[in-house]
Amino acid sequence: MKISIITATYNSEASIIDTLKSIQMQDFPRDDIEWILVDGASTDKTLELIQAEDFHPDLWVSEPDKGIYDALNKGVRMATGDVVGFLHADDVLASRSVLYQIGCALNNSGADAVYGDLQYVRPAGDGEFTVVRHWVSGIYYRWKLRWGWMPPHPTLYLKREIYEKTKLDNGEFFDTSFSCAADYDFMMRIFSKFRVEPAYLRMVLVKMRVGGVSNRSLTHILIKSKEDWRAIRTNRIGHVHTLIWKNLSKVTQFLKKG
Repeated sequence: MKISIITATYNSEASIIDTLKSIQMQDFPRDDIEWILVDGASTDKTLELIQAEDFHPDLWVSEPDKGIYDALNKGVRMATGDVVGFLHADDVLASRSVLYQIGCALNNSGADAVYGDLQYVRPAGDGEFTVVRHWVSGIYYRWKLRWGWMPPHPTLYLKREIYEKTKLDNGEFFDTSFSCAADYDFMMRIFSKFRVEPAYLRMVLVKMRVGGVSNRSLTHILIKSKEDWRAIRTNRIGHVHTLIWKNLSKVTQFLKKG
């Protein structure tokens, strides 16, 4: 099983090497990892730092883009693996066994998708992280979508043919009219309209640095809520209570530290 991992970068010199090394250290055959780097024409040392390492992307592009979801669309189009996932430039795979566990889960379950848990972390020095939020996904049931449930998108790995089956009318995978909720819209679409049944891995798959654009300020939180509401109505899953419970569910994540 070949796994494509897509990393979108833009001026990511502060964190990209941690991302790179977390892929490099995987207990998974190197020939079965396809690392795809989609860079938005960085002006810092992002590409220089990657080139100085022994581990390099298998496919890469560096050019201006229209934002994160445009970059992810490019990455999916470039992918040739059996399975596709994302590891953003501020994220790391949580352990050496993540890709091995994902491969086993997909092989043993026969599912078209697998997801797990995620931790929001803050760098604590010496390569260590302090856990700020712990997102325990829980087992998927379709009715949960109406109550704001979703898996952490960075932990979601899908068989590549699912992307081809669930394309938008314009041929893209993520709707770039969203600035920060196209991943939620995408997951609502594949789980509701296309009824993809994912398998759940009860382990932390990804550690994400705090400070993402959707949580950076009150303004961004309001924009995110507005876009979440549009995704809910577009996909005809739930109503106002869906948005309310989606936001309330985040409170317990701060109480769990792994």
